[in-house]
Amino acid sequence: MDIAFIADPLDSFKIYKDSTYAMMVEADRRGHLLWSIEQHELEWEQDGRVRARAARLHLTGATGAWYRKEPVVWKTLTEFDVTVMRKDPPFDMEYVYTTYLLELAEVQGARVFNRARAIRDHNEKLAITEFPEFIAPTLVTRDAARIREFHAEHHDVILKPLDGMGGSGVFRVREDEFNFGAIMESVSENGARTVMVQKFIPEIRDGDKRILIIDGEPVPFSLARIPQGKEIRGNLAVGGIGVARPLSARDLEIARAVGPVLSERGLLLVGIDIIGDYLTEINVTSPTCFQEITEQSGFHVAAMFLDALEAAGA
Repeated sequence: MDIAFIADPLDSFKIYKDSTYAMMVEADRRGHLLWSIEQHELEWEQDGRVRARAARLHLTGATGAWYRKEPVVWKTLTEFDVTVMRKDPPFDMEYVYTTYLLELAEVQGARVFNRARAIRDHNEKLAITEFPEFIAPTLVTRDAARIREFHAEHHDVILKPLDGMGGSGVFRVREDEFNFGAIMESVSENGARTVMVQKFIPEIRDGDKRILIIDGEPVPFSLARIPQGKEIRGNLAVGGIGVARPLSARDLEIARAVGPVLSERGLLLVGIDIIGDYLTEINVTSPTCFQEITEQSGFHVAAMFLDALEAAGA
């Protein structure tokens, strides 16, 4: 197969942990042809085609200069067997415009994963509200009075923006927090932005579990991202330590309820986050942790993903 990867600049990859790199390595091992596209290289032409400046990508196996690219050529997305959308957040308007272009390409016959409309329709914070039976007490609002009421009821809460990534903008507000007003104003930008407020889940001390779901089926190991020191966030981007663990019965219950629903919508790869017994996020843009899970558990996540991608592109 010809597989196009839409991703961040290749020179920005940290290949010792990058999940997109793990996908590429497995695809290359299987003999597929790899193509590299950056977000800004997509365009629509008057004839109705969505095309991109694409470069054939060759992996060198080295840790330094890990790739070699052939000269860039114009390719319509329908010329690839599959296009893998792996552009990292932030999910800004340029990201939204990219999903529109990819959706046009899909209408023309391109196979894109995750599907463009599904990415756009699933805000990674708000998507959990479709599964209220699995989430902790939660409020979504920009009304300061309602946030204060929720805090008064639950005493210890988490405030976070709906467009954050890597744990950015997340605050814990305890019962005796004197700066509650300032925190609330900061996260909501004085009521201009809608925020999510959730009851604090103390099991965060045991880790924020990332569970990968591939074509509706959960990978049998999670990566528990454990906060360090006085930090409440387990995100690896803010210093959390990742520990691979077999899925618990509750993890499997949630994953098997959520996975098939999202797969049906064209979300081939999803990363759900679970703290304790509660679903906290559904990540659909560029879920990570392939390499960490594989290295610690021995389960080859990228192989499972390529199996699903090959089936989808057949």
